[in-house]
This record gives sequence, C-alpha cells and structure tokens, in this order.
Amino acid sequence: MGAWWMKSVEFITLFVEDLQRTKLFYQEVFGLSAVFEDESSAVFDFGNISVNLLKISEAFELIEPAAVAGREGGSRFQLTITVDNVDTVCEELNKHGVTLLNGPMNRPWGIRTASFTDPGGHIWEIAQALPKAEE
Repeated sequence: MGAWWMKSVEFITLFVEDLQRTKLFYQEVFGLSAVFEDESSAVFDFGNISVNLLKISEAFELIEPAAVAGREGGSRFQLTITVDNVDTVCEELNKHGVTLLNGPMNRPWGIRTASFTDPGGHIWEIAQALPKAEE
C-alpha cells in the first residue's frame, strides 16, 4: 500500500547561520531570485522543488523538541542538480569563487559529478549522465 496522502516533495528547508550571505550565494551562483523573503527566511524556486533558507535561530521553534545541529556536526544529506555538462558548470562555479569539495569525476554508476557547499555548509552536487558504453 502506497502513501495515498503524499503527492510530492515540494519544499526543503535548510537552516543557515548567515541568511544574507547564503541568500547572496544562491542569487549569484544559481542565478535565482528569491520568490519569498522576510527577515528570517528566503525561498528559491528550482523548478521542481523550492529551497527555503531559514535562520538557524528560527529553526528551534520549527522542530522542537528536536535539536538543531551546527554545520560542524557533519553532513547528513546532499542536494543534487542534474546538468548537461559538469565541467562547464564547474568553470562557472569557479568564477563565483566556489571551491569544490571533489570532482569533477566519473562515477562507476554512469554519472560525472562534482560537489561543493553553500555558506551554511549544505552540500550540493552537480551530476551529468555519461554516455552508455557500447557493449
């Protein structure tokens, strides 16, 4: 039996220490404008999902009694964007001063990837499907 009540995942909220710096990063690196913003948050529409950047000071109320982890605690997920050419996107990221965590590299499961972090420490991956090898 499926989850009859679930239609799709449309939003993800990322907790950030420096909202203004992270918002500027999303504007400059991803070339997006906020579709909503106030003093505590900024929302960016990626087409198939919206990312809500929320000041970490506001996150406690949203998820209590759960704890909010700082970026020093390590990553527990990554966000992946499919692109046509990872190397070209890496050149653009470099122009914006973005340091790659890894890549570009070909993965054994048939994709080429590179990863980087936003100012809040959230890991983003860009991924490109590699041509299938002829058998």
